[in-house]
Amino acid sequence: MSRDNLYALPRDRVGQFQFDQQVVDVFPDMIARSVPGYASILSVIEQLAGRYVRSGTNVYDLGCSLGAATMLIRQQAPIDATIHAVDNSPAMIDQLSKRLHELPAAPQACRVELHLADLCQVAMSNASMIVLNFTLQFVPAPARGRLLQNCFDAMVPGAALVLSEKVCFDEPGQQDLLGDLHLDFKRACGYSELEIAQKRTSLENTLIPESIPTHTTRLRDVGFDVVTPWFQCFNFVSILAVKQST
Repeated sequence: MSRDNLYALPRDRVGQFQFDQQVVDVFPDMIARSVPGYASILSVIEQLAGRYVRSGTNVYDLGCSLGAATMLIRQQAPIDATIHAVDNSPAMIDQLSKRLHELPAAPQACRVELHLADLCQVAMSNASMIVLNFTLQFVPAPARGRLLQNCFDAMVPGAALVLSEKVCFDEPGQQDLLGDLHLDFKRACGYSELEIAQKRTSLENTLIPESIPTHTTRLRDVGFDVVTPWFQCFNFVSILAVKQST
């Protein structure tokens, strides 16, 4: 795993953040040093897969990046389930394809299908689990409700959706405190002030966070019966939403 030093040197112009080959090359290190609790979230996604993924159904990892969630879900899914790993970054899908082909043969593992696609356009059906792990924040705000409605409509009764996001807070003191604690986390992980500042600039107008109530209300509005935040570390949250069984 290469170390993330993409923003270590001063830039005359900091462009918009993109999930290109440069990011792909350092992505595991980047997300581990930028998102507190990321490994814990992945561990629980694997646990939830064992509970919710059913025989003969589909799983959708939307914004799969390099397939961290996909690989863990695969360890728990029935052999006749299918995981659809979806991303709109050619570099991410290409690297994940190589990774899958390099894995030892696993006769008891379910099939994984890769899709280079716009998340808002991908067709979904017969889903027992859908994961958006730090994905929705990169979708234009007006399209987020429609995407979640598409997810809900594609899910079988009793299915689960995991939504993990960077969030913001309406109360200024809370926003400032948790933002500062996140910056302390990044400093402790070895990022310099220059790297933090340039990365922040690159993500402006690209990563648009929303509040926890905004996320939970939207999930209930599209039809989920149980919506519960289950994880929070500073300004990073994961929410579990379950469609009612019939």
